[in-house]
Amino acid sequence: MTIKTERLTLKPHGTEYIDTTHAYSSDIENTQLMMFLPNDSREETMEFLMDCEKQWRMQRPDYLEFAVLLDGVHIGAVGIYRCDDPDTWEFGWIIDKHHWGRGYAFEAARAIAAAGAEHYGAKRYIAHCDSENKGSARVMEKLGMRLSEVHGGRKNRSSDEERKEFLYEMAADALK
Repeated sequence: MTIKTERLTLKPHGTEYIDTTHAYSSDIENTQLMMFLPNDSREETMEFLMDCEKQWRMQRPDYLEFAVLLDGVHIGAVGIYRCDDPDTWEFGWIIDKHHWGRGYAFEAARAIAAAGAEHYGAKRYIAHCDSENKGSARVMEKLGMRLSEVHGGRKNRSSDEERKEFLYEMAADALK
């Protein structure tokens, strides 16, 4: 499944993007507010990309991860992840820091939200972010998501500090 937006092309994420994926997913500045990053090694990144390819081959995938391409250049990833409730999917995204602040995460997330509703029956979307991650919170609000919970106990991989976490949610048909 390839999705085209006004500026971006979203393609199934996989091992062909190992170099660029590892560059942004192992960069501490790029990932400091993320729970499961930075990646410690190229092998860890490769394992993730191999799992992405496996998910794309499944009839009922647990998640769909897309490579985000700008003029053919890989600049990040966006995905939706199946939750315990079969109607609910969770958003996730990462954009290389050299491309922050240009609306690419919003554009990509909006496109996959529409695809998730159409092809996988998503009726509701949620997303989490560190309370300090103003960029991701802004993307969620721009999508039409509403802050529904704030709680403590978040531990980002690159820090021992306990943080607060925001939970945003929206009905799929409320997508802006």
